[in-house]
Amino acid sequence: QTQFGKDHDFGAIKRHSDFIQKVPVRDYEGLKYYVDKVVKGEENVLWKGKPLYFAKTSGTTSGAKYIPLTKESMPFHIQAAGNAILSYIHETGKADFVSGKMIFLQGSPILEEKNGIKLGRLSGIVAHFVPKYLQKNRMPSWETNCIEDWETKVNAIVEETIKENMSVISGIPSWVQMYFEKLKEKANKPVGEIFKNFNLFIYGGVNYEPYRAKFENLIGRKVDSIELFPASEGFFAYQDSQKEKGMLLLLNSGIFYEFIKADEFFTENPKRYTIGEVELGVNYVLIISTNAGLWAYNIGDTIQFTSLKPYRVIVSGRIKHYISAFGEHVIGKEVESALKEAMEGTDVRVNEFTVAPQITPTQGLPYHEWFIEFENEPENLEDFALKIDAAMRKQNVYYDDLIVGNVLRTLVITSVPKNGFQDYMKSIGKLGGQNKLPRLSNDRKIAQFFEIKE
Repeated sequence: QTQFGKDHDFGAIKRHSDFIQKVPVRDYEGLKYYVDKVVKGEENVLWKGKPLYFAKTSGTTSGAKYIPLTKESMPFHIQAAGNAILSYIHETGKADFVSGKMIFLQGSPILEEKNGIKLGRLSGIVAHFVPKYLQKNRMPSWETNCIEDWETKVNAIVEETIKENMSVISGIPSWVQMYFEKLKEKANKPVGEIFKNFNLFIYGGVNYEPYRAKFENLIGRKVDSIELFPASEGFFAYQDSQKEKGMLLLLNSGIFYEFIKADEFFTENPKRYTIGEVELGVNYVLIISTNAGLWAYNIGDTIQFTSLKPYRVIVSGRIKHYISAFGEHVIGKEVESALKEAMEGTDVRVNEFTVAPQITPTQGLPYHEWFIEFENEPENLEDFALKIDAAMRKQNVYYDDLIVGNVLRTLVITSVPKNGFQDYMKSIGKLGGQNKLPRLSNDRKIAQFFEIKE
C-alpha cells in the first residue's frame, strides 16, 4: 500500500468513474506534496518502495521538477526507442545504418544522488542503459557527453565526429541544427557530404516541420526521419511508419491514458475520456497514470489523433503555450502549419520563431507579433506576413472573427538577428540539451528580450 493510495481510497476503486471521483487531475504543483516526500527518501509514497532514479527537469514555476523513474517504468523508456528503430527497419528494409556511428545529442550522464536515489536529466540516465551492441558505435565519447556548457560541448562533438562514419543522428531539432551549422562551417560543405552514409535523423520534443527546409539545406539532401514522443514522465509514442501521419500511441507500456478536450480543460469538472471514446482531429490534453507513481497527471502536452486503428497521435502544442489574449485560442500546430504554408514555393528559410500578442501597441489595433529568425528573408516582409495571416485565418475561426471584427489587425513580423534565440535561451540559462523555445506565449516575456536589445 502507498500513502497516495490510502489518501485516495484506492481500495474502493472498481471502475473508471470511481477513479475520476477519487483522483483529481493534477500537474506537478498539485503532486508536489507527495513528490517532496519521495525526494526526502520516504518509501511507499506514490509507488511501492523507492524509485530507482529521479529525472530532473527545469520547471517553470516551482524551480526544478523531480520526476520518479521506477524499476517498473524504466524498461519502457529504453524499449520504446528500440522498437521505433525496429519498426523502421521492418517497414523500409533499410538496416545498413546499424554498422555506422550513431550520435545522441543529450544531457550529461553524470548523476547526482539525493537521499540514496540517483538523479539527472532523463537523456543522461538513459545513456546508462544503451544496449551493449550499440555502445561501440555510439558517439560522442563519455568525456564529451559530460561537458555541462552546451556550446563547448557542441564544439567538442564536432571535433570528435567530423571524420567519423556517422549514419544516425538524434536529438531535439533546434540543437541538432546548431551542431549541423558548426559542422558545415568547419568543413565548408553540406553535412550530407561530410557524412556520406548519414540517412536517418531521430528526433523528439518539437515539431520538425518548421526546421525541415533548413535541415535539407544544411544536409544538402533528404534523409529519413523518425519522430519520438518521450518525456521524463513516460515514453508515450513513436513514429511506426514512414507512410502514415502521426506516432503510434503506446498503450501497453505501464501508462493509463485519459484525455480532456483542450477547449474544456479550464472549465469546472471537464469530462475525462478514455482511449475508446476519443475522436479524430480533436485537441486533447494528455492525462497519464503511470507505473512510476504519477496519478491522473497532466504533463501539459496537447495531442490530436490522426488515426484510431491503430491509435496514432501528433503533438499539437502545450496547454500553457497558446495565445488567447483576445479569445482566439491559437495553438502551436496552427502557427507552425501557417508558416509552412507561407514558405511553400519560396526560398524563404526560417531558423526559429515564436509568437506573442501585442495588446497595447503605441498606435493602431492590437496584433500578434511574430518574432522570426530568418536564414533567407522574404523579399517583401509585409506580403509574407499577409500570407501567414491568411493561412492562420483559414485554420482558426476565432482569429478570423477578430480580424473581420476589427479587434485585431493582421500580424506583424519582427526580424530577429542571427542567433538571437540562442542568445535568449542563454540569457535565461536554458541553452542546450532538452530545453525548447516556446512557439507561443500569452505574454511578452520573450518579446521584451528583443525589445531591450533594440
